[in-house]
Amino acid sequence: MLPAPVEQLITELSKLPGIGRRSAQRIAFHLLRRPREETQQLAQAIVDVKERIRFCERCFNYSEEELCSFCRDARRDQSLICVVEEPNDIIPIEKGGDYRGLYHVLGGALSPLDGVDPEHLRIRELLARVGEGGVEEVIIATNPNTSGESTALYIADLLREKVKVTRLASGLPVGADLEYADEATVSRALSGRREL
Repeated sequence: MLPAPVEQLITELSKLPGIGRRSAQRIAFHLLRRPREETQQLAQAIVDVKERIRFCERCFNYSEEELCSFCRDARRDQSLICVVEEPNDIIPIEKGGDYRGLYHVLGGALSPLDGVDPEHLRIRELLARVGEGGVEEVIIATNPNTSGESTALYIADLLREKVKVTRLASGLPVGADLEYADEATVSRALSGRREL
């Protein structure tokens, strides 16, 4: 029913996470209504990100240079490394404003059922960074799900004798009502309680 280029655009847009066919159609029709310059800017932004962005050679965050802005920043605490699954996991930590250390991006979490084993993650590189010296604490900030927990335990076992290993606290979010919390969240909140 639609011209082939429009169908192709809808097909490509629907491959994006969270975008189904109907959303892809809305986006495609929106782009068709926009001035040519706007759509060319969008297309160029996509090309630029694929051509110019790479992984930081030290922490594997996204970067335009060999080292990302965090690894280049001498004001950051070099003795502290926060381990995350993906580069986008850094954003909420930075938005919190309290963390001033470095990062290490694993590139996923252990999931043997999905074929993701330790050699598929950047665990070896993390061990090398710790082995270089100067690192006093590794904060494991993997997601609080089965894969994230197993990844955290695996890394903790490897690092336990080398540096202090901590895990992000988990429990009730600020502003949440206790009556709506699930049992696992309440259990974690209780076990992770601290003195006031």
